[in-house]
Amino acid sequence: MRLKVLLVDDEQLARARLRTLLADCNEPQASVEAEAGNATQALQWLQRQSFDLALVDIHMPGADGLALAQALRALPSPPALVFVTAHAEHAVQAFELEALDYLTKPVRLQRLQMALEKAARFVQARRDKEAVPPEELMIIQERGRTERVPLSEVLYLKAELKYLTVRTQTTSYLMEGSLSEMETKYPNRFLRIHRNALVTKGRVRSLEKQHDTADGESWGVRLYGIEESLLVSRRQLPAVRELVANLCS
Repeated sequence: MRLKVLLVDDEQLARARLRTLLADCNEPQASVEAEAGNATQALQWLQRQSFDLALVDIHMPGADGLALAQALRALPSPPALVFVTAHAEHAVQAFELEALDYLTKPVRLQRLQMALEKAARFVQARRDKEAVPPEELMIIQERGRTERVPLSEVLYLKAELKYLTVRTQTTSYLMEGSLSEMETKYPNRFLRIHRNALVTKGRVRSLEKQHDTADGESWGVRLYGIEESLLVSRRQLPAVRELVANLCS
């Protein structure tokens, strides 16, 4: 990993020393993308491009480093923050502002290396989190309580009067709504197998011929996670056959 770094210090010599130290660091490598002499310049840079890490002095003319740290918290994706200062008395306040580390001048190479490693872990964790889409939830109002059911746990939906039965592997819930509404909202997740039932496509295990003494020959779908069979209408049978064939291919 190569960290994109913003240096913020009103002393040019201090910034030059940090540049030299960063060049001497091992993994993770750090690339100084921009420098700022005060908080205002730093915010201007942050509005133009993104950084993985900001190395920030505290005592600067105008808005100081602590004020800059407050402003960073309002950004949608702020850089990791490490204070680099000659004054140790602000350490507690710095960590209250969610700084990853607090380095005192003159900065030692070993301490800077440790700060970079913390920043790399912070950046990687954020990238991992952003790469995973948030779990979609079904919000079900039932018997005076609210249930948050992950959509990935739903096996099927069945219409009964003005309610829907929402079936998971362990529980059945009742919610108001219509199958058409759910079918439109999640077209890639559910398949209609009957005028009164939708099943989760990825949970379909098999399509089986059945015999009913009243209705004669019929077809049913079995799902992973439960034993019951769900009736498939003649109208929906071709679509179910196609799905099963695709899942088995």
